[in-house]
Amino acid sequence: MSKLQELDNKYVANTYARFPVEIVSGKGSIAKDTDGKEYIDMGSGIGVTSFGIADDIWKQAVLDQLDKVQHMSNLYYTEPCVKLAELLCEKTGMKKVFFSNSGGEANECAIKVARKYAAEKKGPEYYTILTLWNSFHGRTLTTLAATGQDHYHELFQPLTPGFVHATANDLVSVQKLVEAHKVAGILIECIQGEGGVNPLTAEFIQGVDAICHEKDIVFMVDEVQTGNGRTGKLYSYMNFGVNPDVVTTAKGIGGGLPLGACLMGEKVEHVLGHGDHGSTFGGNPVACAGAVSIINRLDDAFLAEVQRKGKILFGALEEAPGIETVTGMGMMCGVKPVKPATDVVKKCIEKGVLCLTAKDKVRLLPALNMPEEVLVKAVNIIKEACAE
Repeated sequence: MSKLQELDNKYVANTYARFPVEIVSGKGSIAKDTDGKEYIDMGSGIGVTSFGIADDIWKQAVLDQLDKVQHMSNLYYTEPCVKLAELLCEKTGMKKVFFSNSGGEANECAIKVARKYAAEKKGPEYYTILTLWNSFHGRTLTTLAATGQDHYHELFQPLTPGFVHATANDLVSVQKLVEAHKVAGILIECIQGEGGVNPLTAEFIQGVDAICHEKDIVFMVDEVQTGNGRTGKLYSYMNFGVNPDVVTTAKGIGGGLPLGACLMGEKVEHVLGHGDHGSTFGGNPVACAGAVSIINRLDDAFLAEVQRKGKILFGALEEAPGIETVTGMGMMCGVKPVKPATDVVKKCIEKGVLCLTAKDKVRLLPALNMPEEVLVKAVNIIKEACAE
């Protein structure tokens, strides 16, 4: 064990089962450890470094802002915050944005919006939030309650009350819960990331959308992992022809700095008033300046390239030896190997590729601009690790 690992074990909370790799530098999709060994990064910090490590455009935007002001209270106006909100609204049709630091906080905001809307329109008894089994929405007590996985609930009882979970891709399950509870909002991921890269069907997503419109329920889509170009659209819901009332996002929008956003559509744009919500660091000018440089580049031509490379990724892995299934969309891929996923990840590390896991799958979230030849090289190593 290295000195750094010893210090980590001594001083850092023991919440992460780290791999014995110490990353010290990198560029693009290549990371380098203390021994100078290079790795192809197929995880991008769990979908965060959208344009790779030390991206020049993002870095320059951040540096330029650092020379102006690194932080300012939300009691005052700062240009990057406003510019980012304008970009997001123009590209999605949403009307308002609340900025936070993370996806969990963005989902907290969404839940507040749904409950306040329902309380004002229907009465305070309408507070239940419906989510799906196998979902993941964050690690605060409230977003853990929203998360439909018992494993995350066991140690932290009592969780925030008022959450029920339906079965994914089962509209009857959703309808029964809507009839049995006074539902304020429904929150879904179009592809359940932490739950195992499990896509919802278009029929189910559109069915949930219809139920929400019929019952005046706030329809919310969690785009923390699926957003910001990851699926080949700016946000994954755009693949399914629906218009959510609330969209939450984080991870890739910040490019490596903490940033979350809760986008609110016309139905709920005026729900939050002065003092209803807040965040000291939400809308931080440095984080927002970096995010503007990312969102500006996610145009139709770039997203078409994400779709094209996604087809290369899926095409190479589907029906390969040692692989049972491949799920996901765009540059979000879940590979279920015959052998344990953790064994595959360890073998990939030995061969110079960094991957993630999600339940029993190897999860791949490469930088959206990863060069095709680098992608192909990484995929070939993953295939070898699965087949051995």
